[in-house]
Amino acid sequence: QVQLAESGGGLVQTGGSLRLSCTASGRTFNDYTMGWFRQLPGKEREFVAAIRWSGGSTRYADSVKGRFTVSKDTFKKMVYLQMNSLKPEDTAVYYCAAGARLIWSTYDQGSRYGHWGQGTQVTVSS
Repeated sequence: QVQLAESGGGLVQTGGSLRLSCTASGRTFNDYTMGWFRQLPGKEREFVAAIRWSGGSTRYADSVKGRFTVSKDTFKKMVYLQMNSLKPEDTAVYYCAAGARLIWSTYDQGSRYGHWGQGTQVTVSS
């Protein structure tokens, strides 16, 4: 049983930084892709970043490129999302997701991820 738990959300001013963490448990993740998604109030969930557990390849949404960095600690089974230069439009609930044997070209499709965390709120004040 795969379990994901996010932490690290909070309130930050425009231009500030936060680091989100995702603790993964329940199995080995060598054949998994880990994703970060966010859901803005009244909108659909959207892709933020993804990282392949094996090899560490990464992808980012255009809106966060150059500001956000996704990384992992294989030994600790942790995935991180370092968010810098935060903007009010980054305000959302952020979710960690895991997808088994994901075709890499589908990394931004939430429907491809079979496991989700409960989410953590990030609020950026102007």
